[in-house]
Amino acid sequence: LSRTERIDAKERVFALSWTHPADPRRPTLEDPWTRVEFRLEPTGSGTRLTISESGFDALPAENRATIMRRNEGGWEIQAGHIKAHVES
Repeated sequence: LSRTERIDAKERVFALSWTHPADPRRPTLEDPWTRVEFRLEPTGSGTRLTISESGFDALPAENRATIMRRNEGGWEIQAGHIKAHVES
């Protein structure tokens, strides 16, 4: 399950949340959620992209590190997509 939390009218901030279910076949609203925010800021020579994710403290301690590593790889892919969008 996922939900959009924020979309800035100037396309500078986009935030979403999603669940990390114990059973991926049956996610529920009661499962722990994390929130990720993508923020674009103009700089003198281009655009800075900041990606931050929060809510890991709500995840079971035994799964936290694995989920963080898995998400990190996805953010590298998404950063490439955002770069392509900004440069088009």
